[in-house]
Amino acid sequence: MKFKYSIKAHSLFLLAVVTVLNFLGILILRSASNMDAAIVSRQIVGSLAGFAICLAISFIDYNRLIKYNFLIYLGIVIMLAAVAVWGAVHKGAGRWIVLPVVGQIQPAEFVKAGLILFFGGYFGRTQEHINEPKNLFLSFLLFAIPALLVFIEPNLSTTIILTVIFTVMLVVSGLSISWILVFGALAGLAAGLLVFLFTTDNYQLIPFIQGYQKNRILSFLYPEQYSDTFFQQANSIMAIGSGGFFGKGLYNTDISSVKAGNFLIEEDTDFIFAIIGEELGFRGCLAILFLYIALILTILWIAMKSKNMAGAVICAGVAAWIGFQTFTNIAVATALFPNTGVTLPFFSRGASSLLSLYIGIGLVSNIGLQTREL
Repeated sequence: MKFKYSIKAHSLFLLAVVTVLNFLGILILRSASNMDAAIVSRQIVGSLAGFAICLAISFIDYNRLIKYNFLIYLGIVIMLAAVAVWGAVHKGAGRWIVLPVVGQIQPAEFVKAGLILFFGGYFGRTQEHINEPKNLFLSFLLFAIPALLVFIEPNLSTTIILTVIFTVMLVVSGLSISWILVFGALAGLAAGLLVFLFTTDNYQLIPFIQGYQKNRILSFLYPEQYSDTFFQQANSIMAIGSGGFFGKGLYNTDISSVKAGNFLIEEDTDFIFAIIGEELGFRGCLAILFLYIALILTILWIAMKSKNMAGAVICAGVAAWIGFQTFTNIAVATALFPNTGVTLPFFSRGASSLLSLYIGIGLVSNIGLQTREL
C-alpha cells in the first residue's frame, strides 16, 4: 500500500487546540509559580522546542518509524534502567536523570510516547493473530518490563497511565469480546480486593504499595481521620470553590486568595487545576475542559480515518494518554480520586512532559497527513 502526503489533510484544528492549551498553560503557570521568571522561561522554551519537534515528526512517515520498533523498545528499557542506576532522587523517588547540556529529564514521560509508537507497530503487525494466547502473552511481557521499571522508581501514577494506554491500544487492535470480559473480570476482582483490604484495615497485606501511597488512599477514604494527609486536596477544593462562576481574575493576589495565602502545595504541577478554578472560575474550567474534549475527539477522528491499524492504534494510545491523564489530574484536584501526583497536560510545569506530549501530537499529525494513493 502506497501513501502520499496531503497538506490539505493536515489537521490545523488539532494544532490550533494544542497551541491554545499550551498558551493558556503558560499564563496559568506564571500565576501558579508566583511570577517565577525562570520557571516560565523554561516552560516557554520547552513549548517552542516541543512545537518544532511536533512539526518535524508530522512529516516523518510513522510507517518507517515503526520499522525500528526493536531499537525504540531497547531505548525505552535502557533509559529506565539508567534511572534505576543513576536516577536523581527527589522526595524519595528516583525518577530523573541528569544529562550533559540538556540537564534534568524524566524518562518515564518519554516512555509514554515511545511505548505508543512501539505497540502501534507491534499490534499493526499482529492484528490478525492478536487473540492467540502466545501473542497476548508476548504483548503483556513486552509491556510488563518497562512498566515494572517505572513502578520501582517508585512511580505508581505513571504505571497506571501506561497500563490504561496499553489496554486501550490492545482493545483497539482487535481484542475479542471474550478476552475483554476475562481481563475485565480479573481487573474487577483485583480492584474489589484492594477496596476490601483498605476498608477492613488489612492494607498492610498489600506488598507493592509504598507507605505514602497507602496514606493517600486512606486519606481519600477517611478524610476526617487523615486530615494531615488530605489537606492538599481539601485546600484545592476550597480554591476551586472560592472562584465561583467568574473567578477572581488571573494573577489575583487578594487577601481572600487561597493561592496567595500559600495554602496550596504543588500548585504549578499536580494541583494547577486549583489555580484555574480560583482565578478563572467555573466558566474558565469549563472552557478548558471543552478544549481537551475537542482535542481528544479530533485525535479519535484521525484514528477513524487512518489507512492502517498501526495508525489507528497510535492515535487511540495518544487519546487515551491525554484523556486519562487530564481526567485523573482534575479528579485529584476535586477529591474524586486519591492524590496520585499526576500532572495536567500542557499546563503543569515540566519540559519532559511537554516534549513527550508534542511527540505524541506529531505522530497523530503525521497519521492525519497521509492519504492512500489511488
